[in-house]
Amino acid sequence: MRYLKQFIGGLVVAALVAAGSVGSALAADKFIIVQSTTSTQNSGLFDYMLPKFTEKTGIEVRVVAVGTGQALKNARNGDGDVLFVHAKPAEEKFVAEGFGVKRQDVMFNDFVIVGPAADPAKVGGMKDAPAALKMIASAAAPFASRGDDSGTHKKEKALWKAAGVDTSAASGSWYRETGSGMGATLNAAVGMGAYALTDRATWISFKNKANFKIQVEGDKVLFNQYGVILVNPAKHPKVKQAEGQAFIDWVTGPEGQATINSYMLNGQQLFFANAN
Repeated sequence: MRYLKQFIGGLVVAALVAAGSVGSALAADKFIIVQSTTSTQNSGLFDYMLPKFTEKTGIEVRVVAVGTGQALKNARNGDGDVLFVHAKPAEEKFVAEGFGVKRQDVMFNDFVIVGPAADPAKVGGMKDAPAALKMIASAAAPFASRGDDSGTHKKEKALWKAAGVDTSAASGSWYRETGSGMGATLNAAVGMGAYALTDRATWISFKNKANFKIQVEGDKVLFNQYGVILVNPAKHPKVKQAEGQAFIDWVTGPEGQATINSYMLNGQQLFFANAN
């Protein structure tokens, strides 16, 4: 009888362990993959914001932080549940082609042109970004470009076009493409004494500024809008639609928007919520 009780007890323990393992597996499976631009990660926003969402919903968010162009490419391949990027025309095309369900505004900040204190192109204090870039080109002053089809690179190319400057002819001379993310490109710019276009949030959080400072800011064309999109489960059935939509609803809702607005660094607000 004693052995029978031990046997039954063992079965009960095994069943409880198995149930716990299943529960853990289910809990571990409650996550989404967000394909995102680097600025949301490098600025510290996600480290600040995502734990609040997870605490509220129990859904873990795993971020793939790459340039917007790469994030869009990854999402087209079904490698992710949600897009969080900043290149509105490309985002709208993504949705129009059926890869995304709907695009929603989330927040904004702006781009700035940074450069060495010596300011060899004499653009410091200018508010006309294309005119400033034209002066940089005329002076053949070094300029570090991401060159990676990110949202920042897309904006930079549009600004050069508006300035009437063809940078392809200058590639490798004063115009230097890093093919890297924003942080690495800023490091390269500081090392070369080169100007660079960056989003303000990354610049505020960037620690290797040396004698660099913001030289050009305040032009309305430097506006930087971020959007969020659920990857279309009709295209990619593995998309976690319910969990992905829960994240979108939270980040565009009152709690998520208030969280974005409350994120500060060095006494400065990095992003401004504008979903509504």
